[in-house]
Formats: sequence, C-alpha cells, structure tokens
Amino acid sequence: MNGRHSGRPTLEEVAVRAGVGRGTVSRVINGSPRVSDRAKAAVEAAIAELGYVPNRAARALAGNRTDAIALVIPEPETRLFAEPYFSDIIRGIGAELADTDMQLLLTLIRTPKERARFAQYLAAHRVDGVLLVSVHEDDPLPDLLEQLEMPAVLNGRRSDLESVSYVDADNVGGARAAVAHLLERGRRAVATITGPLDMYVARSRLDGYRQAVREAGADGSEELVVAGDFTEEGGRRAMRELLARRPDVDGVFAASDLMAAGARAVLREAGRAVPDDVALVGFEDSAIARHMDPPLTSIRQPTEEMGRTMARVLLEEIAERAAVRRHVVLATELVRRESA
Repeated sequence: MNGRHSGRPTLEEVAVRAGVGRGTVSRVINGSPRVSDRAKAAVEAAIAELGYVPNRAARALAGNRTDAIALVIPEPETRLFAEPYFSDIIRGIGAELADTDMQLLLTLIRTPKERARFAQYLAAHRVDGVLLVSVHEDDPLPDLLEQLEMPAVLNGRRSDLESVSYVDADNVGGARAAVAHLLERGRRAVATITGPLDMYVARSRLDGYRQAVREAGADGSEELVVAGDFTEEGGRRAMRELLARRPDVDGVFAASDLMAAGARAVLREAGRAVPDDVALVGFEDSAIARHMDPPLTSIRQPTEEMGRTMARVLLEEIAERAAVRRHVVLATELVRRESA
C-alpha cells in the first residue's frame, strides 16, 4: 500500500490534516470570506493532498442549499443597459463570486406579475440568497425576504430604519461636497436635479444639497429643485424646466452623471457655456463623466467595490446563517474636472 487514503476522504480528515476545526473547512468550501488567509491555504492544501471532493448533492440536501444567488434589478432592461452604474455593480459582484461555486441568476422585475412569480420562486427556496439593486421605498421584496428568512443584501436602503443588510455610499456627504464646491467657485443660484424621490438614495442626495446651501447661506429657493429620474432624458426635461423657472441659474448639481449629460445637452441647445455660464457637477464618476465635453466634475462612489462588498456580506450570511444584519456605508470623493 502507498499509504494514501483508500476510501473517499471525509471533511473531518481534511480538518485534521489542515489542523483546523470542521467548521473552518466547511466555511472554505462554502466560499465564506470569514476565514483567515492562513487557514484557507491550509485547508486548500489538505484538500489537494487528500483528493477530497465535496459531495455537493449531499451538502445541498443537508443544508437545503442550491448554490445559486439571485441578483434582482426591479427596473426595465433599457435602464440596465443604458446606465454604467448597473454594469459596474454586476462586475463587482461577479468578481467576488468568481472563486466560489455560486451561480448568479440575473432577474429583472418590471411588472407586478413578474414580482409575484419571483416571490413564488423564492418561497420554493430555489436560491440561497438575494442581492437587490435599485431599491424603491414601496418595494415589498425586502419584507418578503425577511418573512422567508432568506439571506439578502440591498444596494442602498429604503430608509434610515432599514432592517435588511445593505451596502450603500455616503450619498449625503457626497452631495454636500458637490454643492459646496459650486458655491465656493462663486456660483450664486445653484440648482439640483434630483433622482426619483421614492428612493432613499435620491432623498439623501437632496438632503446633502440642502445642507450645503444652508451652511453657505445661499439661495435655498424650491424653484432651484427639480425632480429627475436618474436617466439622460430625465436630466434633459429637468434642465429645460430649470431654465424656464430660473434663467439666472449658474450652477447645477445633477444627482447622477447620466442626468448631468442630459442637462449638458440642453444647456448647449440654449447657448449656455459650461462652465462659464453654468457650472455642472454629477454623481457617480462613471465613464460618462470622463467622456463628456467638457469632462464632468463628479462625486466618485466606489460602485464596483459596492458590488464586491454586497456579495461578500451575502456569502457570510449564507455560510453563517446568523441573525446579525450588516450595514456598510462606503466613502465618496469629489473628482474635479473642467465642467466646474
């Protein structure tokens, strides 16, 4: 005999060979990030030495696992493909899941019927967890996920009282920095084009705008606040309305780069030079910001890192089945370019 294991190696034998507990081996196999690099390396070496192969079917049955995660985007596909934000989030999620056995299922929910069908899918426990991007205040999905005790992580949140795990950016601080920059450049009538106000992210960016205006003692007229919807066409409509309401506007904070691009087009049509007549700042610091003419000053949010963090937090929830909810807020920063 050559001393090698003659039967199928067990998880316990891997643990003994690696010098770690059975739970640590399980976490490495399940892709949980809550394992030290040293322990992970020891477990992977033991798996290779013993020729251990996880019995995926038995593991799935024992743990009621499917090894699948649903990425839910409750928006029309036109938005999914038009906005760099979504592709950056998906890239981050995919990168984090690349070294795991998890399958990522993209689900677009555009109608109540599609939502009901997805609810049935969840109730049948066809997935191990859910990542929800683009959260609207009245979306019933987060509450349903809680009722089903389904591990879930939101991109953003519904309110300050969010009970589901989430990963968000510092939207208030970012917006405040954007508007403060415009006011510091000597702009007197600084307007904002908001996102849809049934989304916490849009209300947060509006709060940041109002804080900066108040702190500077600047013009806080409601005429300078126009609702948009995070789309380029929404930015166009809002900019036309702003010019009609306040022809003296000389600074605009758009709550997304895409809306800033729409606003830029309308300003050009109206013969207003950027930044000489109207300075412009966006939010996100997407590829759009770098390719605009002039290049757009914008608030950088770490969109891809948000996707990575969402996936990491969800993997932890699935592996640990813990009741603790994680609330993560990532920093933003002002990126100065020629538009302001």
